[in-house]
Amino acid sequence: MGDETFVLAMLVNNQAGVLTRVSSLFGRRGYNIDSLSVGETEDSSISRITIQTNGDDRIREQIVRQLEKLHDVRTVTVMAQERTVLRELMMIKVQAGPDKLAQVQEAAKVFRAKIVDLTPTTITAEITGEKAKLDAFIACLEPFGVTELCRTGLTAIGRGEYKLQQQQEEQTHGEDVL
Repeated sequence: MGDETFVLAMLVNNQAGVLTRVSSLFGRRGYNIDSLSVGETEDSSISRITIQTNGDDRIREQIVRQLEKLHDVRTVTVMAQERTVLRELMMIKVQAGPDKLAQVQEAAKVFRAKIVDLTPTTITAEITGEKAKLDAFIACLEPFGVTELCRTGLTAIGRGEYKLQQQQEEQTHGEDVL
């Protein structure tokens, strides 16, 4: 099997240096991080890290094993795509004055984006969704002149009652969640 994109989710201790140790593990082994997002969980002593990367089965397993060896990593799992909700947040600024506002607002409405800032020369929109949706929104706004863009990186959560802790327990008990 060739290289495939996969998403890792992990719970780590919310302490200084943990993100550096996790990300440097990738760099030392020559693996690229395509997307990275980190945030505090409902427990302020724990952070959740979501990483999108790629590789074959051997690389995926090696990354998981190496992450599990890090002291501050509590749980790490490969998110099962069919049981996972994936989203990304993007803000995009276009060079457009009041004469173009209606057109940008219409595009925002179609993509379910929200205008979050308006000046005499620029319009900034916020949009949440999957990568393809965000890429399509960028393409739609390019004729106006995209002047700035920022993306949060992919974040993932299990569908329904399926939790990261549950995924780890199933993997430990031999069930395949991939």
